[in-house]
Order: sequence, then structure tokens, then C-alpha cells
Amino acid sequence: MLFQRRRARAGARARVVAERTVDRADERLPVSSAGTLLRKAFPEHWSFLLGEIALYSFVVLLLTGVWLTLFFEPSMTEVVYDGSYEPLLGLSMSEAYRSTVDIGFEVRGGLLIRQLHHWAALVFLSAIGVHLLRVFFTGAFRRPREANWLIGVTLFALALVEGFAGYSLPDDLLSGTGLRIAQGIMLSIPVVGTYVSMFVFGGEYPGEDIVPRLYPVHILLVPGLLLALVTLHLILVFHLKHTQWAGPGRTERNAVGKPMFPQFVTNSTGLFFMVFGVLTLLAAVAQINPIWAYGPYRPDVVSFGSQPDWYVGFLEGSLRLMPPFETMVWGHTVMWNVLVPAVLLPGALFAVLYAYPFFERWVTGDDEEHHLCDRLRDKPVRTGLGVGAVCFYGVLLLAGGNDILAHVFDVSINLLTWVFRVALVVLPPIALMVTKRVCLALRERERERLEEGAETGRLRQTLAGGYVEVREPLGPEERHVLRSRREPEPSAPTAPGGEGPRVGRLRAALSEWYYGDRVDVEDAVPEESASPPGELER
Repeated sequence: MLFQRRRARAGARARVVAERTVDRADERLPVSSAGTLLRKAFPEHWSFLLGEIALYSFVVLLLTGVWLTLFFEPSMTEVVYDGSYEPLLGLSMSEAYRSTVDIGFEVRGGLLIRQLHHWAALVFLSAIGVHLLRVFFTGAFRRPREANWLIGVTLFALALVEGFAGYSLPDDLLSGTGLRIAQGIMLSIPVVGTYVSMFVFGGEYPGEDIVPRLYPVHILLVPGLLLALVTLHLILVFHLKHTQWAGPGRTERNAVGKPMFPQFVTNSTGLFFMVFGVLTLLAAVAQINPIWAYGPYRPDVVSFGSQPDWYVGFLEGSLRLMPPFETMVWGHTVMWNVLVPAVLLPGALFAVLYAYPFFERWVTGDDEEHHLCDRLRDKPVRTGLGVGAVCFYGVLLLAGGNDILAHVFDVSINLLTWVFRVALVVLPPIALMVTKRVCLALRERERERLEEGAETGRLRQTLAGGYVEVREPLGPEERHVLRSRREPEPSAPTAPGGEGPRVGRLRAALSEWYYGDRVDVEDAVPEESASPPGELER
């Protein structure tokens, strides 16, 4: 009995201490809300993994980048190579190039880590780009996620800068050619171009300061901004309900999926190891950026077939397609053949990306919150615009390798350049119109299936002796998806919100363009259904 009483008193004291500890921790940390956070629902779909792939590629970049900083020398001081790679023996080169070569041939595991870093950078940018396309095509940029769209576009722009800075650090012949092009772009800026070039390169090109200045930008400034924006992006994803595809039990007011712990955490951890493993396998078996084959940079040498990484290939293509054109303005030469494709065009592209969510909301007058993803066929104009933009980018990317294509296929490079120039103007609008027609045709087909049922391939004979196909009603889930789509009416040609008459007419005309061609399905309230088994609703 005595032992039991002592044990009871000890248990009571332990409970009191535990309660006080939790209360004091809750005053300083969100301890009590952690349980709710761990039960947050995450919808499941393969398209939602694109953002996670970008995140885990970024983690691999940080890990391998920290390791590489231990061996890289960010200096342009000239040295004579005396290492183990015999073709370079006795050549003069910068310490930056020498240290990069030594990482590959002198440091144990150095080549694997360096190639892993480069592959992770390519996958990181690719995943961000495809993730942005997914968000665009599904309408996940609409209210209340406009801020997250702006953050995503900024992340993509910073990743481009980060990739180019890292690509330029080894000071090999290929990256040096890229820096020479970058210096030409700086010089094309009217009035201040010369000053910008002198500031960046620390004097006349190539100078001795470009690598020491790119190094802190690459390892500190831009990674810090990326890390801050990624954190903010994840906080907003947690704060706002996750987008989800339409289906039984899924509405604009809930989120249905697997709880964060343990299902989502387990799946996401497995995805991280898969990304890490695939990148490591690529680094081990697929050679990338062999700088020892290019040699150290010399301003008077350009290697044949110099191609940048894919994410700046569109810039190379725009420079190659722009006809030679320059003018004299107040004693200054304006090089339009460099300024337009390399400064104005990228600026316009990113301006359109930043402005599109607000432009679409203004045109459509849609100011409601949206948590259900749009199918591509449900928004023909938006889908057409996206496909046209992808075609525009694809033409520029192919044009960036017009010399390689001309050599491989044995065609005239001048003819190929003109083909790309015409395609750049003609292909995007054609792609827009064809995509819009295809989307409308798919919607028409769905309306037919909803009204008449699905084809079964079976025939039955009528009393009159003819044959008709037997059709079956669609399943409840498919009917729910098709009947949950309602397209708004085009805006009336009046001036809403105090807009001027011209602005109002422009808005009405654009709204008619967005919603004038439409295929409405049966107007009925979607059937409500419980969430699928094993899923959590929030």
C-alpha cells in the first residue's frame, strides 16, 4: 500500500510537471496547434509531386554545393597546370579552372559530387518550370494564391541567375563564351551599358574580378534569397488549402487527401530518396560539362557547337534569330539586334508571367476563391495561350542550336534561321487556335457522353429491324466531374467599376474572346458524396 501511494504521488507530480512544461512551451511555440498541423490533408495526384521534386533537388544542390566550396578557388590568378590530366600539362589557366579540374581528378569522389551538383541544378530548374506550367494550366494561380504565383515566378528567375552564375564559375572555354555574350548584352543597354560592364567585370573584359564577384552571389546571395522564398512558399501552401482535382466529396470549401503524418511524410520522404538516387545515378553514368575537354578560357577562341544549359538556350536562340539592326541616337549606338532579344524580350516574358493572374481576373471578372483545379479542356483560351507560349519558347530553344542542327541534318544554316524566324511568328497563334478547337471538341464529346451515355461496343436490334448501339450511363465520379464545371457568361460591354468606355469595351471584347466559344454541359447540382475511403477531409 505504501509503495502504491508513493507511486501515485510520483505520477501526480509528473503530470503536473508535464502540464507546466507544455503550458510554458505553448506560450513560446505553437505546441497545441501541432496536432492540427500534423493532421492537415494533402490531396494525392502525380502532378502535385512536381513542386516536391524541385524542393528536393534544391536540397541536393545545397548539400553538394557546400561540399564543393571546400575545394574551389574563386580566383582568376594565372597558374601553370601540373596535375594528373596530361593533355593540360604546361597550359596557363586561372586558379578557378585549375581547382575545378582538380576536383574531378584529384579529390576522391569529386567528379561524382560535381556532376551530381550540375544534374541537380538542371532538374531543379526543370521541375520549377513544369510546376509553373501545372499551376498555370490548372488555374491554381487564382485567388487566394496570387502571392504564391508571384513567389514561384521569382524563384524561377532567381534559379536562372543562380544557374548561370554557377555555370560561369569554372572559367572554362564554354562558360567563358557565355560570359562574353553576357558582356555584349550589358553593352547593348543604352547610355549605362558600358558602366554596367565595367562594374561587373572590374575593368575591360575579361578583367580579373568576375569570378570572385560571381562566387559570393552563387553561394550566398542568391541561395539565401531562394531559401527564404522557398520557406515563404511552403508557409503559404500550409496556410491556404491545397488545390485538388474535382471529384466526389471535393468542393471549393474543403481539402480531401492523406493526413500529413504519417502518410504524407512517409511518401514525401520516399520521394526525396528517389530523387537523390536518380540524380546520383545520372551523375555516375551520364557525363555532363566535361570542362577538361573544353580547356581554359581564352578571349580569342570560341569552340564549335558552344551550347549553354537549356534554361538559357532561349536567350541564345533569340540572339541568333534577330536580324542585324542598330541606330544612332544622340551620338550613342543602340544595338537593337542584342537589346531586343536579350534584354527587352526576357523582361517582357517575365512581366507577362507576373501580370497574368491579375489580367485574367480583370478580363473574366472572377473574384471568387478557387480550390479546385481546372482541367485543360475546361479553359480553352487559357490552355491555348499556354501551348502557344510553350511553342514560342520551343522555337527559340531550337534556334539556339541552329548550327548543330544544320551540321547534323546537312542543311543551310541561313535557310534554317529563316525557317525558325517564320515559325516564331506563325506557330504560336496556330497552336493557340488548334488547341482551343481541340478543347472545345473534347468538351462537346463529354456533353454527348453525359447525355447519351458511354459507348459499349454492343448492338441490339430494334423492332423495326435496325441496329442501335447500347450505351451505359456514366459512373457517379465521372458524372460529378463533368457536371461540376460551369463557365461564366462573357462580361457585358459596359464600364464596370468606374472604368472608362474604351477600357470597358476592351474588357468586354476580351471576355467574349475568353468565354464566347463554349460548350456547356447539363446544368445540375453536382452529386454530393462522401470522401473516398482512407482519405482525410479538412
